[in-house]
Amino acid sequence: MISVNNVSLQFSGRKLYEDINLQFNPGNCYGVIGANGAGKSTFLKILSGELTPTTGDIFTEPNKRIATLSQDHFGFEEFQVLDTVIMGHKELYDVRNEKDAIYMKPEFTEEDGVRAGELEARFAELNGWEAESEAAQLLYGLGISEDLHHKDMSELLEKDKVRVLLAQALFGEPDVLLLDEPTNGLDDLTINWLSEFIFNFPNTVIVVSHDRYFLNTVCTHICDVDFGKIQLFVGNYDFWKESSELASKLLSDQNAKKEEKVKELQDFIARFSANKSKSKQATSRKKMLDKIDLDDIRPSSRKYPFVGFKPEREMGNDLLTVKNLSKTIDGEKVLDNISFNLNPNDKVAFLSRNDLATTTLYKILMGELEPDSGSYKWGVTTSQSYLPRDSNHEFSNGDLSIIDWLRQYTINAEQQDNTFLRSFLGRMLFSGDDVNKKVNVLSGGEKVRCMLSKMMLSNANVVLLDDPTNHLDLESISSLNDGLISFKGSVLFTSHDREFIDTIANRIIHVSANGVVDRLDTTYEEYLDDKDVQARVESLYE
Repeated sequence: MISVNNVSLQFSGRKLYEDINLQFNPGNCYGVIGANGAGKSTFLKILSGELTPTTGDIFTEPNKRIATLSQDHFGFEEFQVLDTVIMGHKELYDVRNEKDAIYMKPEFTEEDGVRAGELEARFAELNGWEAESEAAQLLYGLGISEDLHHKDMSELLEKDKVRVLLAQALFGEPDVLLLDEPTNGLDDLTINWLSEFIFNFPNTVIVVSHDRYFLNTVCTHICDVDFGKIQLFVGNYDFWKESSELASKLLSDQNAKKEEKVKELQDFIARFSANKSKSKQATSRKKMLDKIDLDDIRPSSRKYPFVGFKPEREMGNDLLTVKNLSKTIDGEKVLDNISFNLNPNDKVAFLSRNDLATTTLYKILMGELEPDSGSYKWGVTTSQSYLPRDSNHEFSNGDLSIIDWLRQYTINAEQQDNTFLRSFLGRMLFSGDDVNKKVNVLSGGEKVRCMLSKMMLSNANVVLLDDPTNHLDLESISSLNDGLISFKGSVLFTSHDREFIDTIANRIIHVSANGVVDRLDTTYEEYLDDKDVQARVESLYE
């Protein structure tokens, strides 16, 4: 158990939180959500003791171990992979090293023998003899092959270092597990493994994530960081989101009878209570949900941008034909003999175990790169709008304000009008003086919202988005998700957000340096469940 007592935090005269009182109990997983800059990661640093609050204190039961996910991907370069994982349990690691150092002494004294005996006893108590085996199992589950286990961290790719540090946090069954964006950089198989691990974890988990599928799978509670407060709600992310929307509806409907409101709430809770009944955590959550009454749910003050793409013209019979595309970058074959035909109304998720493959494909399709061989052809009635993975070059003229930057991409006199642009940007949460902010000081999320604004003004009937949820908060992700579902044109996109893929895609194309696997008329869940398709995907990497 970990409790937060009257905690406040102030930075440079600005109060980030004030008078926070919370309790986190074993057996529960708490998802911390909030807008960008609300202080989610900072809250985890307070819980871990890395930051000291301005007022109040954090209480953890004596002799309980807190584990955190290190954000320093290069902080363990001189250590072997297995040792880096075991470092997650500092006492165990120190005991092992001291014990081994004593045995390495050229002269072994009686005092050394006594100390070695003490260390051996403690090592056994800490389950030290199983340490390497447990570390290896965690690494395997997170996709780190056995041939890397005894290499130095400096020899690993950064994507693998991230996984090793995640294994470090999970190692040794800590009493409190603090995870800041643990799914970043993970593929679907690894996210599923991590979800299952946390779902069955017996102790306290507190996690910051923008991955809605992950939050819905693992969370028993949601901590909402909003306007200097952190409020605790029973349920997963979808329950929090829909209950806050229901609360807003009930509050605005002043004429509804109390009994009708209660009935609507009961129906809503019953629907959510039935979810994930296989877990003892879910059973506990159901009991808590059953106790909720009308006064327990409150509307959120969170604002959602409006994302809506409206094609100017209807598409003809041809969307895109790709024939035998190949591309090598820096001596590495990224695409080889890639061929497929896309049809009008396709909403295609392009997947790959190498993000460079899909990004390179998009750059070729948008004319930013030339293929080494092969060709592609867009239908004559198509018009494309593109959100690249890295859009920083789009904001190279840092002297421009947001409104003047967007004005460059208007297509008629009406769009160029200040009133129109202000109203348009207001719907994308750039209100008042925000529109005069210089583009060179924008955050990653603000830049993506600017790019989405540009795309909406284009009225294209095909949109290409390369990992669009990167940098966005949950509210913006949700709005973009809804906008692409309702879009009447075609969508080509990449994403690591499972719910995003699940709810938008009607076709999946897996791209690799050895060809493609194309699954038409399918949901993402059907694609994952199709053993024949998954076997074909595996064959691409053999």
